[in-house]
Amino acid sequence: MKKKLSFVNIIFFVVFGVLTGVLWAYLCPIPLIPGAVHFRTFAFIIVVIGYLFGPVTGFFSGYIGTIVWALLSGNFIPLHSPLADGITVGLSAALPALVHLRGGKRDLLEVINEGKGKFIGVSLFWSLLFGVLMILTTSLSLSYFAGLDYAYCVIWIGIADVVPIALTPFVVLLLAKRMKNIRNIVPYI
Repeated sequence: MKKKLSFVNIIFFVVFGVLTGVLWAYLCPIPLIPGAVHFRTFAFIIVVIGYLFGPVTGFFSGYIGTIVWALLSGNFIPLHSPLADGITVGLSAALPALVHLRGGKRDLLEVINEGKGKFIGVSLFWSLLFGVLMILTTSLSLSYFAGLDYAYCVIWIGIADVVPIALTPFVVLLLAKRMKNIRNIVPYI
């Protein structure tokens, strides 16, 4: 079955992205690098969206969420926010589900039913791997555009994102079966 991008998908990209940005801006009040990085209590949300609604939806939720967060929190850094940060955060949301579910060829509930422990382990591995790659890339960009030390950025962005990203498989398990009917309304893309 070929998946089509629809107007409904675009609405979900925007809604999930704005909700993510608002959550990050107003419910994550601990600045780690003032003006650039804060502890993202809800860093896992975009990866969960990638698993539940598809990698493309996860990517745009992460990208739009990053831009909304940066603008609302006063942390927008020209070129860094829309290019490096937005794209790498979007990819860190899309790639775990894309790789784990083999590009949509496997159903999420099918993978979970094969074993919850296995799902947790594999999901945690991919989520953390792509989260770390996002941290390394974003830190490079932040050090270049904001003049901060690269290692300093890696440490603080790592603290800000890795701990919450580790919650991804548990939140997916909690929501997957409850949301199976919603996926009939919103195509997995």
